[in-house]
Amino acid sequence: MDAFSTFVSFLGEKLQQPLPGLDAQLRLAPVSRIKELKNVTGPLHALESAVLALFFPYKNDIGILLLKRAADNSVHSRQVSFPGGKKENSDADLQETALRETFEETGIPAEEIHVLGTLSRLYIRPSNFNVLPYVGYIDYDPVLQSNAEVERPLKVALSELTNPDLPVERTIKGHDGKRYPVPCYDIQGEIIWGATAMMLSELLAVILE
Repeated sequence: MDAFSTFVSFLGEKLQQPLPGLDAQLRLAPVSRIKELKNVTGPLHALESAVLALFFPYKNDIGILLLKRAADNSVHSRQVSFPGGKKENSDADLQETALRETFEETGIPAEEIHVLGTLSRLYIRPSNFNVLPYVGYIDYDPVLQSNAEVERPLKVALSELTNPDLPVERTIKGHDGKRYPVPCYDIQGEIIWGATAMMLSELLAVILE
C-alpha cells in the first residue's frame, strides 16, 4: 500500500471515531465569535449547506483542495473556502450537495470522489449557513476547471498546513468594513480564516491528535 492509500485508510478510520468538534473549531475562531459559537448550533431558519474537504496525491505529498471565491456582493467575496454551497431542492441529501457543488466549481465528477465521512456541523452567522463538511478523496492530482464563482483554485500540501509556524494572527477586513485580528493559516499568499479555518482546525485535529 502506498503512502496516500495508507493515509486515506487511516483518515477514514479516524472519522468513524468521536470528533474533536467545537473545541478544535474554536482554536481558529475569531475572538469576536467565540461566545456566540459556544451558544448557537444554528437557528431553525438557517440555510442547509455542505462543503467538501478533498484530498489527492500531490507532489510526493498529500494535497487538499481549496478555492478562492470570486469577487461578488456576498459576505464571503474573495475569501478562501472549500468547494461547496447551499443545498438545492433537487439534492437528495447534503452529500449530494457537496459533490454537486464540487463538480460545478472544479470539474471533478462526483462518481470519482470517495467520501470518507464528515466533520462537525458549523453555523456561519454572516451568511446564515448551517454547514456540514464532508471529507473525501480522489486517487489522482486533478486538472481543475473552475466556474465563474471561483477566482482561483488552491492546491495545498498537507505539509504546508502542518507547518509548526502555523496558525498565525493577521488583521482582516470584515464584511462590516471593520478590521479585526483573527487566527488564520497564511498559505500561498492567502489568508484562510473564519469558518474555513475552523473546519481545517478540526480536520487537522482528527489527523494529528
